[in-house]
Amino acid sequence: MKNESRFSWPTRIYWEDTDAGGVVYHARYVAFMERARTEWMRALGYGQASLREGDGQMFVVRAMTLDFFKPAKLDDVLTTTVELVQCRRASLLMAQAVLRDDQVLVSAQVRLAAVGAADFRPQPIDDTLYAVLKPLQTQHA
Repeated sequence: MKNESRFSWPTRIYWEDTDAGGVVYHARYVAFMERARTEWMRALGYGQASLREGDGQMFVVRAMTLDFFKPAKLDDVLTTTVELVQCRRASLLMAQAVLRDDQVLVSAQVRLAAVGAADFRPQPIDDTLYAVLKPLQTQHA
C-alpha cells in the first residue's frame, strides 16, 4: 500500500542506539523521528538553517505522544515515516512511525509550533511555506 503523502527516511540500528542486550533505547526513536522531519522539510526545499537564518523561524515540538509496539534491535534496517495530518497557521500536526519492513514498531503524534528564531515566541508560519504545507495535509478542514 503506497501512500504518496507519506515521506520515508531510512535508518540502520548501530551499537550506539542500543542497550547491552542489543535493544534500541526508547529515546532513540525520538531522534529518528526528528531526523525524518528534518529531511522531509529539506525535501520540500526548506532546510532548518535556511528557515532560521532566512525567515527567522523555527519549528519546536509542542507535544508528542508515542506508542511502543515492538523493539528494534542491533543491525535492523528501519524506515521512519512522516505525514502531515494538519496544517494550521502557527502549528503542524504530524503522524510518524518507525517500521521494520511493514511492521510498525513505534507510532507517534507530534504537534509542532512555529516560533521566532530570536525570541522563541509563537508566530504564524511564513506565507510561502504555509502555501507549500497546507495542500499536503491529509486531514482536510
